Amino acid sequence: MAEELSLRERKKRETRQRIADVAMGLFMLRGFEKVTVAEVAEAADVSVNTVFNYFRTKEDLFFDRQDSAVRGLGRVVARRPAGRSAVEAVRRDFHAALEERDWRYGIAGGAADFHRMVAESPALTSRIRHMHELREEYLAEVLADETDADPDDPTPRFVAAQLVALTRTVTGEYLRRRLAGESLEAILPHLRAAADRAFDLLENGIGAYAVKQASAE
Repeated sequence: MAEELSLRERKKRETRQRIADVAMGLFMLRGFEKVTVAEVAEAADVSVNTVFNYFRTKEDLFFDRQDSAVRGLGRVVARRPAGRSAVEAVRRDFHAALEERDWRYGIAGGAADFHRMVAESPALTSRIRHMHELREEYLAEVLADETDADPDDPTPRFVAAQLVALTRTVTGEYLRRRLAGESLEAILPHLRAAADRAFDLLENGIGAYAVKQASAE
């Protein structure tokens, strides 16, 4: 019985992934707004009802990895070893993702096309903004739990906001350069240095940043 359930679950995962892959292929080819769920179903050789059994909305088809994206930073922090801060855990994971060319920070092959489609669709733009909010909320929950923070203590939310903003900004810098025509290999050294400067600011505090100098006369 357990083996049958396992086989059933594996087939369900495979079907879900196949539908998502077919949908993304169509979105990449024609644009998100111009593809219907019925066309996705036809191309994946399933019914429209089957598509909606796995994906509640068309946006869910596009963001089929939403759960991983939303919970990623929180999981990195929760799994860090003893003696390592939250900032250092995210820093190390960020650099590991760059080395592995992993998609989890949005810095990988195809990311520019992905974000171009998002920018062209009001529905996708709204969804990704909501996902960033969910990432921040989830990370704040993890930090509060890890530090046994009082419910009235806003510190976990402050820290979560800073870490999410840092990763979003670095990813945005990558996309800006990529869309300008620079290669991934040309961008990476700059990106590593920029990320480290940002992580250093979080680790050491930003009180000494942007102190206005007296004007020379």
